Amino acid sequence: QVQLVESGGGLVQPGGSLRLSCAASGRTFSTYVMGWFRQAPGKEREFAATISASGGSIGYADSVKGRFTISRDNAKNTVYLQMNSLKPEDTAVYYCAQGNIATILRSPSGYPYWGQGTQVTVSS
Repeated sequence: QVQLVESGGGLVQPGGSLRLSCAASGRTFSTYVMGWFRQAPGKEREFAATISASGGSIGYADSVKGRFTISRDNAKNTVYLQMNSLKPEDTAVYYCAQGNIATILRSPSGYPYWGQGTQVTVSS
């Protein structure tokens, strides 16, 4: 059974940084695409970043490009999201997800496995 556990969320001031982690278990981590999504109150879940199984291909939403960096350590079965220059509009619950393919994937419908989410609040 696939399990995804996020950590690293919290309260940060505008302009600050946070690093989210997502530890995966249950199947061969290095085989599958990983993604980060977020959901703000009253809004639909939206794509933030995706990374291919090998880590060789990466994609970002326009809203986070240049500020967020997704990476993965296949030896540690972990995917990361480094978030810099945070803005109040980045406030959301952040979810990691694992797909059933190796290539990058932006649509949440393509991810069958999800973590429980971690809250990120950007406020002064």
